[in-house]
Amino acid sequence: MSAGMRLIHDWRDLGADAKGAAVALGAFDGVHRGHRAVIASAAAAARRLGAPLGVVTFEPHPRRFFDPEGEPFRVANADQQARAVADLGVDRLYRLPFDAELAALSDQDFARQVLGEGLGVSHVSAGSDITFGRGRSGNAAALGAYGEKFGFEVAVAPLLQDGGAKCSSTAIRAALTRGRPEEAAKLLGRPFAIEGVVVHGDHLGRTIGFPTANMALGDYVRPAQGIYAARTRLGDGREIASIAYIGRRPTVDGIDERLEVNLFDFDEDLYGQTLETDLIAFLRGDEKFSGLDAMKAQIARDCEAARAILLPAF
Repeated sequence: MSAGMRLIHDWRDLGADAKGAAVALGAFDGVHRGHRAVIASAAAAARRLGAPLGVVTFEPHPRRFFDPEGEPFRVANADQQARAVADLGVDRLYRLPFDAELAALSDQDFARQVLGEGLGVSHVSAGSDITFGRGRSGNAAALGAYGEKFGFEVAVAPLLQDGGAKCSSTAIRAALTRGRPEEAAKLLGRPFAIEGVVVHGDHLGRTIGFPTANMALGDYVRPAQGIYAARTRLGDGREIASIAYIGRRPTVDGIDERLEVNLFDFDEDLYGQTLETDLIAFLRGDEKFSGLDAMKAQIARDCEAARAILLPAF
């Protein structure tokens, strides 16, 4: 996260130095191209008003609050979200706790208590499909009316279309589950990336000549299981061409679904480090092999295919 961006975790009892921003309002899961259009609208207002630029979002994601045991769905984790909005020049990220109190507020009370009194916003930009308040009763028209009533400007950004389809987190999830990371990247404006801490696995990869960094998938949406050409960023900023596997390792009767990444031409200890892996291209689906020799031969072919995509001069 940019050192210049301030992260604010509540809407209650804020000082004057945390109020007055022109903000973009939304869940912003992934900070995709449609989200960036809303933030750009808020940025234009911030420049015109001479106000700080803010983003108002929620943690946990409202969907997770209402369905705590539901399927994983996130397009980005909280750290990735923060970095993405910081890169857009945002001064303040208001990551509001989505709890029972906030969930119980009516749309009018949310506008008055949170946006007007709590954050003291000067302007709110939102997408035309915005919903807010208890039961998702508020919409873009209601937000405009509340802005007039409670003293802040409102701008509604039109939905961004891509080939006639709405640019949305839902569309990104659908592309990933179909094994189409290129489509997801087009909607995101960058590759979909999974970030995680490297943990010890069963060390099978090293014994067959393809050592992997193993990471849990957490609450990320589950892309299609199988093999991907990938790029992996280390904590020091280096990017390494890679091959990534998402699945349960049926050849060795694995149970847990995980991300395993083989970094090309790389031999360093990564345990305990946080890596971020971009999924670039889907190479093949998961499969169960007759034995380790057959699996090793296929992985070698997969690496050649990934190198051809990532390192065309190879």
